[in-house]
Amino acid sequence: MKRLTSCNNAFEAELIKGRLENEGISCVLTNENMNMIYGSLMSLDIDILVDEADFDRASELLKPVRPILALTMGDPAGIGPEINVKALNLEETYEKCRPLVCGDAAVMEWTVKNLGVKLKVNAVQSVSEAKFEYGTIDVIDLKCVDMSSYEPGVVKPEYGNAAFVSVKKAIELAMANEVDGTVTAPLNKEALNLAGHHFDGHTEIYATFTNTKKYAMLLADEFLRVIHVSTHVSLREACDRCKKERIIEVTELIDDACKQFGIENPHIGVAGLNPHASDGGLFGWEEEKEIAPAVEELKARGFNVDGPIPPDTLFAKGRCGKFDGCVAMYHDQGHIPFKVCGFVWDKETGKMTASQGVNITLGLPIIRVSVDHGTAFDVAGQGIASPGGMLLSIDYATKMAITRIEKSAS
Repeated sequence: MKRLTSCNNAFEAELIKGRLENEGISCVLTNENMNMIYGSLMSLDIDILVDEADFDRASELLKPVRPILALTMGDPAGIGPEINVKALNLEETYEKCRPLVCGDAAVMEWTVKNLGVKLKVNAVQSVSEAKFEYGTIDVIDLKCVDMSSYEPGVVKPEYGNAAFVSVKKAIELAMANEVDGTVTAPLNKEALNLAGHHFDGHTEIYATFTNTKKYAMLLADEFLRVIHVSTHVSLREACDRCKKERIIEVTELIDDACKQFGIENPHIGVAGLNPHASDGGLFGWEEEKEIAPAVEELKARGFNVDGPIPPDTLFAKGRCGKFDGCVAMYHDQGHIPFKVCGFVWDKETGKMTASQGVNITLGLPIIRVSVDHGTAFDVAGQGIASPGGMLLSIDYATKMAITRIEKSAS
């Protein structure tokens, strides 16, 4: 066999493997298991090998497709502008996609100057005016911030409105097929509502302006992917929402999402609701009456799914690669293990130093990926925010967009 390429993470390698196998090209991954176990401790490249007879066709298939992504500025008083600039200060970002920012060009210029990076801001009014060149940040300039009173780290209705119009513009561009996907920086819910935009957050804004009724939140990092049966409701109500129909619905969504990531036959694990998945009915009845019947119906329809699995082991198995996706029954059941794995905190300062998670809204007609952290007003404007979540969000949005582009072309 002949080495086609190499990747530094298992997620990217599996995507490439899926693309090749979909075209009938067999391949072998080397070091994949070692990378998943020790990848955070040392650099272990995964080589992708193909038969010599398939090498030329495989090389042609891997020629890069660079989708256009609309990145929102986020709340201008938060770290959104900063993580945008830091992500766009990397040449590798432009090698994988064609990014442009929806927001305020003056805020982006202030951020570039504050960070001391050698980037130019190109204010445009349409996608067609964008240059998509490394060294230049293209900004759909909405002129939504008064720079004479600009102040990072504070809640203002003006800033809530700026975040809102940035998101709305990105949605409009995606719905008009002018961009291939969207990536959102964090907004502040208090500022958003003070501005008169009464939404719980990004997800509800997207659902409203895409006219989507059925949707779900997927949390993802390089190894762990978690979808939720319910999210922003009380724990008591979450138990009541643990219903067979909803479990089937969200499992279908995460299965489809994994296929968009290039995973051909996703293996999905479904959590129980109660301790030890009720231990045969000792600690509750939801597993027997709602979760298990949902899993059995999904299996009968051909889904590669297991459950109900005790939640205290499911997510560890998911992170180690046994499952491609995990179905959590409620918000904290999925968020806690995900953030324990993905958020890095400094013991001395008590501040978060890195975040590797992303939030993907499934069920929309367009692609929406977001960082899974907030506006971080306490460090805004200081130049110390980590762009890790933004870079991973761009990564996921790029791969989802490429899958859609290739599917529409076939």
